[in-house]
Amino acid sequence: MQSAFVNGVEIDRAAILAEAQNHPSASPDRALADATEALVVRELLLQEARRQGLTPAPHVSENGRRETDDNALIRQLLENALSVPAADKDSCRRYYDNNRRRFMSQDLYEASHILLAASPDDEVAYQESVDKAMEIVSYLQTSPASFEDIAREKSDCPSGKDGGRLGQVSRGDTVPEVETFLLALEPGQLCPVPVKSRYGVHVLRLDHKIEGRQLPFDAVHRRIADYLQEASWRRSLAQFVQLLAGQANIQGIQFNAASSPLVQ
Repeated sequence: MQSAFVNGVEIDRAAILAEAQNHPSASPDRALADATEALVVRELLLQEARRQGLTPAPHVSENGRRETDDNALIRQLLENALSVPAADKDSCRRYYDNNRRRFMSQDLYEASHILLAASPDDEVAYQESVDKAMEIVSYLQTSPASFEDIAREKSDCPSGKDGGRLGQVSRGDTVPEVETFLLALEPGQLCPVPVKSRYGVHVLRLDHKIEGRQLPFDAVHRRIADYLQEASWRRSLAQFVQLLAGQANIQGIQFNAASSPLVQ
């Protein structure tokens, strides 16, 4: 890792290391590269703000936090330089029509389970729960109407008192181990194998599935308009930074404004 320079102003290794904490990555080299690019963009913008003679006018948030002078200069520069019109209704409608699957309500699942609590760290106890769950699954395959009674008697989940009913859940509402099996079941189907999770072992049944529905345009118009305007703003920012970079002397980094983490 080396320092970078923007028109002779050094961005040293200490600053890059500190900034890298804001750019988590599976690769340390990638985090350092992203941090360097972000600092180069920041320096380009600050130099342009000062060249234009801007005076920082920091905002103060409702909780009393004051914007830094540098952040204020960058904000003021971009407010003056980037003029992005609001997305009109026709543009929003075209985006909606071309991406209808993005605007669906989530599928809902009505599920029931019997939890035999056990810690995965206790291998003996956990295996006992697996064996008991397998016995329950085998019994329920021939006596499905007994599910609620067994849940009330044996489940370690509070839902046991309701016959194991979990109510309506959607993606992300259950632990991943349970969700994987739940999404694979057909309505009314008992999972043929015990489901292992960090909480223990589950006997799982999908009772009903409610398919997601298409959300009407009016319900998502504002969300689409905000998304399109944000995307347009970021494109304008990338073009503005690219213009500044083309006029600057940047050393120590192969710089591409469009891919910089500051404008993603």
